[in-house]
Amino acid sequence: MNALRWIRYTVWAAIAILTGAMLYLLLSPEKDTGTGVAAIGGPFELTAHDGSRVSAASLAGKPYALFFGFTHCPDVCPTSMMEITNDLVALGTAAKDFRVYFVTVDPARDTAALLKDYVGSFDTRIVGLVPKDEAELATMARMFRAIYRRVETPSSYTMDHTASIYLMDAKGQFFGTLDSKETPAVRQAKLRRLLARG
Repeated sequence: MNALRWIRYTVWAAIAILTGAMLYLLLSPEKDTGTGVAAIGGPFELTAHDGSRVSAASLAGKPYALFFGFTHCPDVCPTSMMEITNDLVALGTAAKDFRVYFVTVDPARDTAALLKDYVGSFDTRIVGLVPKDEAELATMARMFRAIYRRVETPSSYTMDHTASIYLMDAKGQFFGTLDSKETPAVRQAKLRRLLARG
């Protein structure tokens, strides 16, 4: 088995495990806030790939999507970014002001310049976000109940990470997720409901 195939198997197995862990966290009764809304999200402020600062406060009043990934990801990240690019195009002008934030879980390699090139391969509404350090990344991941970890490979390393795209409403509350196993129609219906909520 060549190294690339080994990495792919490892990444897909990790995704299955992380998805199960995320579902457990989302459905865990001790995390219930009593509002019927999962306690996902919170205040954050990260640097965008263009050098500007993006915060939960600056996003108030606007629904958005958020994804944890990294630019060296062989399969999951580019697939997810291409799918949401296609979804945004399909939604047309209804999604013209919608933004997708790609938070790197690999700030050691993913500089702002690299993220700019990476997200530039997809839709212009996708913005790369770089945590300033591991502590900022860990805090952000905890707020979104995202999981990530470094996995050594024969030649370097890869990152296991939560593969869902988080949807947040205009109040900054968790709305739901997009999953690569869903059909375009299902994903786009979720996005339409989110945008209609305002």
